[in-house]
Amino acid sequence: MESSQAKKLVTDYIEAYNRFDVAGMLAPLHDEVTFRNVAGGEVSLTTHGKAEFRAQAEQAKQYFSQREQYVTDWLITDNRVEILIDYFAVAAMDFPNGLKSGDRLQLQGRSVFQFVDGKISAIDDIS
Repeated sequence: MESSQAKKLVTDYIEAYNRFDVAGMLAPLHDEVTFRNVAGGEVSLTTHGKAEFRAQAEQAKQYFSQREQYVTDWLITDNRVEILIDYFAVAAMDFPNGLKSGDRLQLQGRSVFQFVDGKISAIDDIS
């Protein structure tokens, strides 16, 4: 896959994420996509396939009233894109970790995307 095509798929995914547009997030994904969230070196969530991804993405829309991922750097290699991100969100509910509704969350992380058949086949969100 050409780097420009991979970058477009990732950009489309992130823009849809920022709009809370689950259908838009699903569009660039392979049917057998694997998603993993890694926080503090521990895998906190894994989904397999578009149906599980969709269910999680729909549920996650309720967590924040605002959310944005800003890409600060790109590393593109064969069948792999790694981005560094600044993440900003406003909590829409109280969380068990002490985050309260209305609290602002800012963090930095990275996301790693892999590709199969011209689609995103794996996403690792790492913070």
